[in-house]
Amino acid sequence: MLRLLIKGIPVVAMVLFCSCGETGANVPERIARIPVDLEVHRFDRAFDTVAPEELPGLKARFPYLFPSQFPDSIWLAKKEDSLQTRLRAEVERVFPDFEPFARELELFYKHVQFYFPDRPVPSVITLTTDVDYQNRVVLADTLLLIGLDNYLGPDHPFYGNMDRYIAKSLDADFMMSDVAAAFARSVVPAPRERSFVGQMVYYGKILYLKDQLLPLEPDSTKIGYTGEELQWARENEAQIWRYLIERELLYSTDRELGPRFLDPAPFSKFRLELDNESPGRIGRYMGWQIVRSYMEANPDTELRQLMELPGEALFRESNYKPPR
Repeated sequence: MLRLLIKGIPVVAMVLFCSCGETGANVPERIARIPVDLEVHRFDRAFDTVAPEELPGLKARFPYLFPSQFPDSIWLAKKEDSLQTRLRAEVERVFPDFEPFARELELFYKHVQFYFPDRPVPSVITLTTDVDYQNRVVLADTLLLIGLDNYLGPDHPFYGNMDRYIAKSLDADFMMSDVAAAFARSVVPAPRERSFVGQMVYYGKILYLKDQLLPLEPDSTKIGYTGEELQWARENEAQIWRYLIERELLYSTDRELGPRFLDPAPFSKFRLELDNESPGRIGRYMGWQIVRSYMEANPDTELRQLMELPGEALFRESNYKPPR
């Protein structure tokens, strides 16, 4: 059951105030029939429309939003600030109806309940975050916070001063992928190995989990690539693998490998002429293919078992070989 609500619920004030997929016909019956009671709270609207005399009541209902050390004048000033007003107006323009995304969220949590039945279905809060794109989605216990001002479209003027590799991900098409990533980080243990392959497999598990929880999302959306970037990764997978093998990087603990191949960046850093052609985070893509290879070789492995497997052991048992 899906319920969209205007009034918010308590969230962490620091997060709030810091400076389409499957259709019902495509969902297996065993997943589609799972009951999910999902509430979506448009807190961005609730705060935008609250009258000054109503603020004490709002604070009483949502004390976590309003730390006691800040007087009411702070919140009223924020509400009337011209930049904040424009920000909320743009969110309302782009997201006048959240229903399509709410349906996707409900379907996503049907998949979550199928694979992880002990995980609660959170209350969903839409809000503005002063374009805090590094925390555009936050999953905290039973709350899922979605900063809608981080999904206004890559060419929005608010993102004009950002690097393009960041701005291109600030689109509603990536919202569900970001939600799935936030959930995946809550169930995929941090890698115990310091090796590069252990780090790659960690990110590969997160992407493989997206395969299961967002099965009809395109691979490009799951990893945050354009179609052209994904095609480049696929066409050059064998060459990338040969590069990693020949330079003996798989078991290296060199900390520079993360910024070069795993962290968000405009391109990956092979230190070759092809660098500018490559997408960033190519190590995550390779880890994804390793995990997929493992699951193809071990199809009876449950998702929970997969999440707990040490990265190096998973790699050795994957028998991964890039396509020729």
